[in-house]
Order: sequence, then C-alpha cells, then structure tokens
Amino acid sequence: MTTQDTNYTFTFSGKVLNFSKPVVMGILNVTPDSFFDGGRYLREKDWLGQTEKMLAEGASIIDIGACSTRPGSLDIGEEEELKRLLPVVKSVRTRFPGIVISIDTFRSATARKAIEIGGDLINDISGGNYDENMISTVSDLKTTYVLMHTQGAPATMQTNPIYADVVEDVSLFFVRQIKKLLESGVRQFILDPGFGFGKTMDHNFKLLHALPQFITLGYPLMAGLSRKSMINRVLDVKAAASLNGTSALNTIALLNGASLLRVHDVKEAMECIKLVEKYESVS
Repeated sequence: MTTQDTNYTFTFSGKVLNFSKPVVMGILNVTPDSFFDGGRYLREKDWLGQTEKMLAEGASIIDIGACSTRPGSLDIGEEEELKRLLPVVKSVRTRFPGIVISIDTFRSATARKAIEIGGDLINDISGGNYDENMISTVSDLKTTYVLMHTQGAPATMQTNPIYADVVEDVSLFFVRQIKKLLESGVRQFILDPGFGFGKTMDHNFKLLHALPQFITLGYPLMAGLSRKSMINRVLDVKAAASLNGTSALNTIALLNGASLLRVHDVKEAMECIKLVEKYESVS
C-alpha cells in the first residue's frame, strides 16, 4: 500500500494539509547538543534563515525542538526547555504567520505554552508515556498529535533494547495509545514507529520493512530516518556524510507508505517524493 491509497486532510489552526501526497517536516533544533545540527540555530538570524530555507525547498511543517533526545542525552528540565523554545516559536510565527509549526516535546506543560503562542501540533517522542497529562492536554488544546514509539528514556534507551517481536510490540503500542486518544476526543494524529529510539539496527530495518502493516491502522505515518545511526553504521560514515543514505531510506519509506518525512535536508526529501510519485504514476 502506498501513500496514494490514503486521503487524510488535517486542519491546523485554520491551515489545511492533505497527506494523500507525501509531505516533508523540516527539523529546526534550537539545542546545543542535538546529534547532527546542535548549536547551529541558536541565534534569531540563524533559526529564521534555516526556516526560510526549508520552506523555500518545500517543507510543509517546521518542527521546533529545544530539548535534545538523542541517545545518551540527559533531560534539561522544563524551565530550560521553555527558555529555549518559546522565543523561537514566537519569532518563527511572527515572521512566517501562515506556516504549520510542530512542537517537539514530551512535556504537556511545554506543549500547552508553545501551542498557545503559535504552535499547531505536538510531536511527542514518548507517545504519551513520559507525561501522563499529555493526551488530556492534546485533547484540551484540540490540536494534532504525533504519536511516536520509544522504548526507555533517551539516556539509556540504546542500552541493549529487547523486544519479543519489535513490529508486533510497536503495533500493540499504537493500538493501545490510539484507543486512549480516541477516548479523549483526539481525532487528528500521526503515527511514528520511532526509528532509533530504543531499537537496535536490525529492529529499525524490520520496522522500515513493516511500515505497510502500520498503515492499516488508518492514520498518516511519519518516518524520521534523517542521518540516523541505522544509516551511519551500515555505511560506516558519520552523520555529516549520511545524506545519500538518508535519501535511500526515505525512498524505501515512501514506497512502503509513509505520508510524512521528518528531515534535516528538505530539498533532497522533496526530490525523493517527486521521483517516487513519478515511479508510481506509471506502475
């Protein structure tokens, strides 16, 4: 099943986005320690410049994160997260009033404050598991939610992750959390299997292969593969040299039904979408 078989239209604070054709979420990390782009966008001219670049290259959503959740990272706390995040959300919303802004956080209090000043959706790496108030907050705010699977906490999640069956376990997690969301009145949400978050390299590739199974749950599917270690370890390269590998896996994800690519490199992701679109148009 491909993305052309779906027809999801979401509304974000009056802005409409249709996922029947894949779209790109551009990553804007305003952190000093993110695994690839940490420290690059800490000044207003830099974060606005990167936002403008990603939008010009075709991004439909800008995902702003202020707390690194890379493997081995330590939690900075809510106060520091808000100190970093809120000025950026305000600045980006003021400069680009019509865009869709995603808030990358696992804290319900951070999510609430960021949505209230201009965010449009919440991208939660924990799928509601780190903060018991997250789902009720999403419901109260009447916002869209990215439901991602993570095993463990960022500081230790890559220390020998074990599953009975990674695909089945992630599927059961989605089913359980979808039930909670629906019971809370949340209707617009996106599923993300969480590549690299508490998974071995083989777990990640099994999930990539199994993307069509997750699509049968009936919601748009996001693939966050950009420059991750599942690419770097196979190719024996650093994250800085993993753009080609990212494009290769993004193409596989699209062919397996992903509706949304979360990436550092928007231009190349858009090229993947165009090529897959052409490939599928003649098949």
